[in-house]
Amino acid sequence: MKNYFTIILCVLHFVAFSQTNDPNHFLESIVCKESSKYHQSKIDSRNSVFSVDDKTDIKYAQFNWEVNPAVNFIDGKVRYKILAITDLDSFTLSIHSDLVIDSILYENQKLNPIRQNDEFLVVFSNSINKDNYFELTIFYHGAPPQSGFGSFIQDIHENTPVIWTLSEPYGASDWWPCKNDLKDKIDSTDIYVTTPMNNLAASNGKLMSIDTVGNQLVHHWRHRYPIASYLVAIGVTNYESYSNYLYEGKDTLEILNYVYPESLADAKIGTAETASMIHLYDSLFVKYGFFDEKYGHAEFGWGGGMEHQTMSFVTSFGFELTAHELAHQWFGDMVTCKSWEDIWLNEGFATYLSGLCYEHLLNGIYWIPFKRGNINRVTSQPGGSVKCTDTTNVNRIFDGRLSYSKGAMILHQLRWILGDDVFFSALKNYLNDPLLKYNFARTNDLVRHFEAVSGKDLKWYFKDWYEGEGYPSYSIHWQNINNGVTIQVNQSQSHPSVSFFKMILPIKVFQNGKDTLLRLNLEQNNQIFTININPIDSLQFDPDYWLISQNNILTSNEFVKFDDNLKVFPNPFKNNIEFKSIQDELQSISIYNDLGQLLKNIQKINQHEYLLNLENFAIGTYSIKCVTKNKVYFDKILKIN
Repeated sequence: MKNYFTIILCVLHFVAFSQTNDPNHFLESIVCKESSKYHQSKIDSRNSVFSVDDKTDIKYAQFNWEVNPAVNFIDGKVRYKILAITDLDSFTLSIHSDLVIDSILYENQKLNPIRQNDEFLVVFSNSINKDNYFELTIFYHGAPPQSGFGSFIQDIHENTPVIWTLSEPYGASDWWPCKNDLKDKIDSTDIYVTTPMNNLAASNGKLMSIDTVGNQLVHHWRHRYPIASYLVAIGVTNYESYSNYLYEGKDTLEILNYVYPESLADAKIGTAETASMIHLYDSLFVKYGFFDEKYGHAEFGWGGGMEHQTMSFVTSFGFELTAHELAHQWFGDMVTCKSWEDIWLNEGFATYLSGLCYEHLLNGIYWIPFKRGNINRVTSQPGGSVKCTDTTNVNRIFDGRLSYSKGAMILHQLRWILGDDVFFSALKNYLNDPLLKYNFARTNDLVRHFEAVSGKDLKWYFKDWYEGEGYPSYSIHWQNINNGVTIQVNQSQSHPSVSFFKMILPIKVFQNGKDTLLRLNLEQNNQIFTININPIDSLQFDPDYWLISQNNILTSNEFVKFDDNLKVFPNPFKNNIEFKSIQDELQSISIYNDLGQLLKNIQKINQHEYLLNLENFAIGTYSIKCVTKNKVYFDKILKIN
């Protein structure tokens, strides 16, 4: 889902992506919208009143739904073909108490359900033996609840009625009888949606037909891949449809788009990048898992996006929203988290893959802002675990800072530690694992594949970064010595759950206009590294934004603080700051952020006074290095309103 950072889907209105826009605006938007989907922050987690059903495997479902987008009502029939995994004398499904069960058929016999809260139990007259199949058909009707999560919504767009569904995480049973869990995917489905004339019905799989029956249309969608209950969806209104295509060798994938008529022009612009995104994900990971059916988009009225299998529902057609929902077809749909505790396996990956689109597409110009924005978001608070610690709280499940941003950036850090070859090979193996592909996964399954390819024990990494809270800050002191340089690193932690973060530190050193990137393996506090290189001029910490860290400090014996010779005023300053060297000329001025990354560098000043305009800088503290003919100064400046 598109939650980008506070929960599951809370985004401001998305417009078509413009290369002048900061990607972090989109990230915040997505998260905002994905979270606003829910009107309650606490849910009951749908705990089963009856015994939890691990005794069956749903092999097939045929859905027959009749809806009128002008009315909040559904008339439904669901026929299941089910395998008994053990001897079975009863079967449990979930359905909202507002919906009426008209009848249940088993072997042409009517069964009387035992209903309690949002579940019902059917008891068979004769036990079903292990490894036998049985069929069950449920006829039902009613007005699905319009409060809660937005699972089934009757709404309008441009004064035209629309019905759309969004069932993640617990809402599928609000509008159809199902196993509302992350244990059993339905292996194969046929979906028939009956609507009034002049409507189209969007859904999962391949569109087989649209037939006229009396004064109604019957839309038949066929899906021949396993699907989790929360990913089944319909959208019904006066959609306009158009298709784009991806050509890979002799294979052609249809990208089918159902959009509101008033959005058609913007949608055609926004979805034009979809084929290149699919091609990118195919090349980095594995081939799109539903290639022989379709991919597509259906517009809906909720403020973000939802990765319904083979057809993402979106509120608009921005670059990052499109990339994020598409990414879920690999991470979330083909391989689905087996517990909401592991929601980062869906949302962290989708967030990171949208970043990979920034890295590889649009000339890469938004890759650095994407990483910087996610780091800033993660470190905006001192605590918080990627592992979801409260799966009864929808806002916690879809916490944009943790499940999305931190989830994405712990993947990025791991890529830095392991290298691209190992990182992407492990993810290919994860997606191709026959136990996981078109099935469910836990975080330990991912760890297993990273360890197998890398040959390294990575449990420490996931203990610190997946289960642990907070982030490190580094104090780095360097000085030139005979035949080299020493670098001493001290680390502090923002949260007591992790006593020390082991990490490979990316440090770039500069010598006479040339730079070298060092990988320093930090295993203990106050560790000293001695590097046998020529004397360096300066040092940068993590210039490419690999690491989750904040409030870092760089110091050196080469530097002295501002003194009577060098006047820097006013400090604090608003827009302009003046440098005045009394005894010798200024040579250069360099300004760094608190990550130690160079923001501005003025060379060859060769004068005693220099006025620097920093009105475009954000309010905050910066480190500044001033070089005169006889000294190197290093100190802090503060920008205020």
